[in-house]
Amino acid sequence: MASRGALTLQRVKIDAFISKDITATKANARRIEDEGYDGLWTGETTREPFLQLLQVAEATDRITLGTSIAIAFARSPMTVANAGFDLALYSGGRFVLGLGTQVKPHIERRFSMPWSHPAPRLREFVLALRAIWSCWQEDRPLDFSGDYYCHTLMTPFFAPEAHEYGPPPVYVAGVGSLMTEVAGEVADGFFFHPFTTPRYLREVTLPALTRGRAKAGSNMEGFVVAGPAFAAVGRDEGELATALAGTKQQIAFYASTPAYRPVLEVHGWQDIQPELTSLTKQGRWSELGGLVDDEMLHEFAVVGDPATVGRELRARLDGTADRITIYATYDAEPGLWREVVDALRR
Repeated sequence: MASRGALTLQRVKIDAFISKDITATKANARRIEDEGYDGLWTGETTREPFLQLLQVAEATDRITLGTSIAIAFARSPMTVANAGFDLALYSGGRFVLGLGTQVKPHIERRFSMPWSHPAPRLREFVLALRAIWSCWQEDRPLDFSGDYYCHTLMTPFFAPEAHEYGPPPVYVAGVGSLMTEVAGEVADGFFFHPFTTPRYLREVTLPALTRGRAKAGSNMEGFVVAGPAFAAVGRDEGELATALAGTKQQIAFYASTPAYRPVLEVHGWQDIQPELTSLTKQGRWSELGGLVDDEMLHEFAVVGDPATVGRELRARLDGTADRITIYATYDAEPGLWREVVDALRR
């Protein structure tokens, strides 16, 4: 079992996700900062994440802001380097560049981009970013040649000026041990997936990160572990029933994805995946949640009233995470989350 050493839950930062409503981004960002959250993340789903974070940077003064995640393989290292370098400046050094791979069908069929060997390819992607930023910030020649990316041309006309904040920290998202080890080696932090259990974090994720840090000649000190935690919250039976249905549905959706099979295998639940995958191929999405039993639900999610959820989140994450975001895929009254966060802080 891996240990995070001196990490205590009192140091854990509590973050939030920004709304997908881009017309309300600035107002939502100001509200979230005023409510005392430590960070604000946006993922790449229905919106372009960098444009939305530019609004967040303009509307806030204190909180960390970042992508969790931007899809690396939908872009080149050069385009991501530009966006990350500029957002580090615009945000006054508060921006974090979070990267992930997505899965093969989305990269090839949605983005029409090449897919191959995701872990070594993302490793090289991050190293290419570092080389580009070093050229801009430290005035070093650009000379990066790898198996997947080659960047050897940078003339003064296309080189942005160095700035006081420098390049942003890079976090890498992963599930499998190989990608997690890559994150430990080349990144500044790691995003665990919501489809993660405390046991998987202890037995697979943290040991893989430690191995990666050792490859880089370092340890876990200063390396950030962050991610979302499933929570099904309700003050009464009606609210809780809605939360349970939405949470089970999302857990089942992730469980149907072959890339997340290692998490199921740790618990001996791998046999559920073919049935879930079959339902998705038939378009029977609404039936997925019915295959998630209570044992699986409680491994992936914290369930109960706000005080219970806050208390159990503390117990789950002690010694494993530096930053958490409460993760829910169902509609709930905003004050409910405020109660959970207050309980978590207490």
